[in-house]
Amino acid sequence: MNRSQDNRRKFLKDSVAMAAGLVMLPGLSTEALSSPQRLVIDQTPEKISLPLASRIRFAVIGMNHGHIYSQVEAVIRGGGELVSFYAKEPDLAAAFAKRYPQVKQAKSESEILDDKTVQLVLSSIIPDERAPLGVRVMKAGKDYMVDKPGITTLDQLAEVRRVQKDTKRIYSIMYSERFENRATVKAGELVKAGAIGKVIQTIGLGPHRMTPQSRPDWFFDRKRFGGIICDIASHQFDQFLFFTGSTKADIVAAQVGNTNHPQYPNFEDFGDVMLRGDGGVGYIRVDWFTPDGLKSWGDGRLTILGTEGFIEIRKNIDPGGREGGNHLFLTDNKETRYFDCSKEPLPYGEQLVNDVLNRTETAMSQEHCFLATELALKAQKQAQTIHLSRKS
Repeated sequence: MNRSQDNRRKFLKDSVAMAAGLVMLPGLSTEALSSPQRLVIDQTPEKISLPLASRIRFAVIGMNHGHIYSQVEAVIRGGGELVSFYAKEPDLAAAFAKRYPQVKQAKSESEILDDKTVQLVLSSIIPDERAPLGVRVMKAGKDYMVDKPGITTLDQLAEVRRVQKDTKRIYSIMYSERFENRATVKAGELVKAGAIGKVIQTIGLGPHRMTPQSRPDWFFDRKRFGGIICDIASHQFDQFLFFTGSTKADIVAAQVGNTNHPQYPNFEDFGDVMLRGDGGVGYIRVDWFTPDGLKSWGDGRLTILGTEGFIEIRKNIDPGGREGGNHLFLTDNKETRYFDCSKEPLPYGEQLVNDVLNRTETAMSQEHCFLATELALKAQKQAQTIHLSRKS
């Protein structure tokens, strides 16, 4: 699902946008334009770096979601050497081995946990198994990077927090909509630089395409995936905390429902949340209603409202015509600027490798990681269930 995020933007088809792009020509300043509202095209220079030399050894245990491949690639880019993997499902193990034929296939989980040379373990095992695996990994003296949702119950969260505190190991949840989306990384730089003033609110929308025939049985069982807010919306809670700078927050309101899939009684296809933090407020909506006509698995969006402007990110696709993903629009008191972020670097992998080596928290603080999950779990638990009448 991250493949579209790395596509490079082709020439603009919209003639108005192309004309606006003239402001980038040498000798033609934005001040020369008479209209106070204008679109400026920012063509970001190439910043993507080659993988760093191997600095740590890492392994994979469990690969029940395809996110494992982007997790692996992030660590490889950052200087990790993938040395072994284990999956109890033969088909998943075979697919992984085909992708990484040089990597040793372990005979068991314990073979990896007992390997003293492995410093970091990655996993995208079935969601309700992720926290227990992480506890075993930390107790084995290794750091852990897991796909979201990294924890599916508040009881699991309490245990993970206890073991992490005792072992001092890293428990990192890869919130890929921030860490693996180049436009969102760029937005972080712009907000930090004060481009839109003080952030007041984030609005995070996370629509997904369901494609039920491609999904395993656990996908439809709320007890296995934790519920739609716990699962998908964990991304949006992470972004809310990051962009508002909140260190604590309360759930104002939350609701979930299975509005259109009665054949899957334990499934949830819609959820939304209002929350209030000490650094800003937020709204989140997630769903499984991306139509087949969209050329992406979902039109993910993030709007960041500030006191001096706002940023809108179209993460995966621009229905207006621009190719690929990673589209960022910034509007302030002077103009509207468009940033093609397809060439922005993704620093998370390198930062995490540095943290493994230096025992630091540059990729993400441990408290931020746990707080984003805690808020998602609390919202899921507090959510009222929607019951919509089905009229023909």
